[in-house]
Amino acid sequence: MRPKLLAGFWSFVVGGPALVAVIVALNPITSQEDCPNYGASGNASAFADPVWDLYLPLMALVWITFVAVEQILPVTRRHRTRAAWAVRAVAALVLAVVGSCCLVVPLGIVCR
Repeated sequence: MRPKLLAGFWSFVVGGPALVAVIVALNPITSQEDCPNYGASGNASAFADPVWDLYLPLMALVWITFVAVEQILPVTRRHRTRAAWAVRAVAALVLAVVGSCCLVVPLGIVCR
């Protein structure tokens, strides 16, 4: 029996676009010149509601956690060698961490 292609990548494939959709829906500031505190000192938020400065990193952390938990499920390892499973698990985790850092960190520091 062949292993399923997306076994171990479902939370990555679903969570990544969901995180991107939330960011697009929030319409954050992406340029320092557009920040309310541009040219002055102090902290400002890239979002209309500053509470998203906390919620968005938490969402990214939850996404990474879901990807990690999915890697230990039996369905992820089924019909795969240990090496193949390990490579897929590391790839999913690394891509999730890099993706969340590239999406969330720039938005968190743009107006700081």
